[in-house]
Amino acid sequence: MRVDEIVKASGAQILKSELSPDFDCAISTDSRTINCGDIYLPLKGSNFDGENFVSSALESGACGYFTSYGSIYDNAKLVLKSDDTLIAYLRLAGFYRNKINPVVIGVTGSSGKTTVKEMLYSVLSQKFKTVKTLLNHNNEIGFCQTVFSMLPDTEVLVLEMGMRGLGEISLISSYAKPDYVILTNVGTSHIGRLGSVENIARAKCESAEFLNPDGAFIALDQEITKSILNYPGEKVYFSIHDVNIIDKKPSYSKFEYKNRIYELNVEGDHNIENALSVIEVAYKLGVDYEKIREGLFLYHPIEKRWEIMTVSGFSIVNDSYNANPDSMKAAVKTFIELYDNPVVVLGDMGELGENAVVYHREVGDYIAKQNCKNVKFLTVGSLASEIGLQLSSKGFFVKSFESNEDVARYILDNLDVSNTIFLKASRDMKFEEIIEVLKRGSKI
Repeated sequence: MRVDEIVKASGAQILKSELSPDFDCAISTDSRTINCGDIYLPLKGSNFDGENFVSSALESGACGYFTSYGSIYDNAKLVLKSDDTLIAYLRLAGFYRNKINPVVIGVTGSSGKTTVKEMLYSVLSQKFKTVKTLLNHNNEIGFCQTVFSMLPDTEVLVLEMGMRGLGEISLISSYAKPDYVILTNVGTSHIGRLGSVENIARAKCESAEFLNPDGAFIALDQEITKSILNYPGEKVYFSIHDVNIIDKKPSYSKFEYKNRIYELNVEGDHNIENALSVIEVAYKLGVDYEKIREGLFLYHPIEKRWEIMTVSGFSIVNDSYNANPDSMKAAVKTFIELYDNPVVVLGDMGELGENAVVYHREVGDYIAKQNCKNVKFLTVGSLASEIGLQLSSKGFFVKSFESNEDVARYILDNLDVSNTIFLKASRDMKFEEIIEVLKRGSKI
């Protein structure tokens, strides 16, 4: 961006300027990775203040910086004052989004956001120069980073939009200005912060506040979304009931949707539903059937999302990237349907608020109603033990553990490598530690 664009877009006050208005420079928020000629934009958080590193950024080659304090360094060629550097960053990202002007697709929901984002990228990159949110960088800062990763020839921007409370998706959407929005589902994820499923739906539907009226809002068919959504444009709803499932087995699904056949190299009805939203968007963007089919077939989950591996002779399905009651129910149901000699290892689910125990018990009740007579269940953590209590009360094999080390040692000492092991928990349970212990204590 040119200096005059940066000043105008950010709304910042010029405290010092020795650069030509048409001088081109990039924005950087990390003083450790500054390139010569960058403008340093320091962000602030509850435990950090980027303005403490302005001098380091200048020494590393930054030609200027933003400040909320008004401090001026002699070796800076440009100093811009902004009362809120995050808002300045968002304004700059909004300006750059409009300058490149791609088709923008926002993806939100209680679960499945990252999967849909990755599926979209796999399909849309068959036809368009596409940029996507990296990993799960789905907050305001991640939005800005994703926008600034676009090259001038970017045609489609796929944005994963997360939230911690009401108003956050609205803030991102006001700068993203999406042309299409996908709402994967509304469930109980983050209910500890928002208090009710209704509030969660309200927060997710904020994605439509700045949605292009000539675009479309595409969502799982749930009454709660329909009752809260306020969008005058086209609304498209989908569900597994719209599908004819032809085949499903480990790491494979084949289904018919609107008289066309698609294949996925992942299992589970929930992943078929994720694919439906991608299909709907792709057709609206003019992608032909063969490219959609190929893009879906090429999709593979990212690390810790239904990641299939062999460790010390054990076959493991690692789905421990994150967990909430809805995703845990769907994942366990899929696993026990498709795998032989299943062992399910479940850990605590976070951010469920004062009713966390109730939600864990509900998961246990749900699993107990599935066809899982020959399944072994292992739990880690005090909350996950509530899942185990529900299962054991109905006659299922359950053992509960306090640590990842303990459950891994039990697996090594008591299970056979003919078992397939499923790992599911919230990220802060660090289930990768189970895999590390299994690697060290080889069964072979």
